[in-house]
Amino acid sequence: MKIAPVIRSFEIKNKALEMSGNLHRIQSVIVHSGQHYDSSMSDIFLQELNIRPDIYLSVGSGSHAEQTAKIMMAFEAVCLKENPDLVLLVGDVNTTLAGALVASKIHIPIAHVEAGLRSFDRSMPEEINRVLTDAISDLLFITESDAEENLIKEGISKDRIFFVGNVMIDSLLQIEAQLSPVKVLEHFQLQSNNYALVTLHRPESVDDPGTLTTLVSTLNHLQEQIPVIFPVHPRAKMKLEQLKNFSFGSHLKIVKPLSYPDFISLMKLARFVITDSGGIQEETTALNIPCITVRKATERPITVTMGTNVVAGLDPDRILSYCNQAIRGEWKSSNMPPLWDGQAAGRIVDVLCAKYL
Repeated sequence: MKIAPVIRSFEIKNKALEMSGNLHRIQSVIVHSGQHYDSSMSDIFLQELNIRPDIYLSVGSGSHAEQTAKIMMAFEAVCLKENPDLVLLVGDVNTTLAGALVASKIHIPIAHVEAGLRSFDRSMPEEINRVLTDAISDLLFITESDAEENLIKEGISKDRIFFVGNVMIDSLLQIEAQLSPVKVLEHFQLQSNNYALVTLHRPESVDDPGTLTTLVSTLNHLQEQIPVIFPVHPRAKMKLEQLKNFSFGSHLKIVKPLSYPDFISLMKLARFVITDSGGIQEETTALNIPCITVRKATERPITVTMGTNVVAGLDPDRILSYCNQAIRGEWKSSNMPPLWDGQAAGRIVDVLCAKYL
């Protein structure tokens, strides 16, 4: 979702360069690390977003150290062969950090899309990835003003920071025209504005059996008031199957991971969303859907200060209290954050062309 708008903007820029008679072109090589290797979480999204990776590293699963090391070894060989002018990285996953470390060691400039976001919770592996990637990046593309403040406090020069907006919203606005929300509701036998949508996938949510049991128990209580649909991430599915003597309420629908258009359709017509995902906090803000984040902190504070998001932590009573507010329609007002207008990728490409063409 983050790289697709950038690739489209490369294509648009190349056509513009051709029409103007400029001989320069942007050549891109898309590298798929294989960190997300389950077909339901990778292949289907590549197809829907019309992304065709040029190189697959196929690193698969493993501990954080194993996965990062495998990506680094494979990606170094790619960089030495391709000799790129720039390595562009998105987000905060292990692939992001691995790519940054490789490029830095062999003196290839690095651009980081979605830089400067901070939860200030170093127990989260994503926070470590974010901080370290930003520290060695040359160009830092940010989604909100808080990110610039974070980066400057960490000693990063302001002339390396570019406020471009949010590429996730680029993808969201692009896909909206392709949605069939009524068909999706009919398929799952749901009524518009009368169900809760849930996603859980982070280790702090699903890896500990006690925490996962508490969260699912909370969903069981919730489904007594409003239908709940829960597309289950492969990681969460495995952990749920390990819970013993546990049952799900009749109005709690456990379903397989959905395609991006189907998931956005469900989000768009939900009464509210419960999640531990950073991207979904942004998408719900853009769609003006109440969002309850079941984490201790968020690295996307603008979704709280301007958007529809609240951070509920993992306390069942607090989560259900927010759910009840959303059910009653008593939610805070919100605004679309600056530059979340579907043009972020174009701004990124303009900066890159100014630097390298």
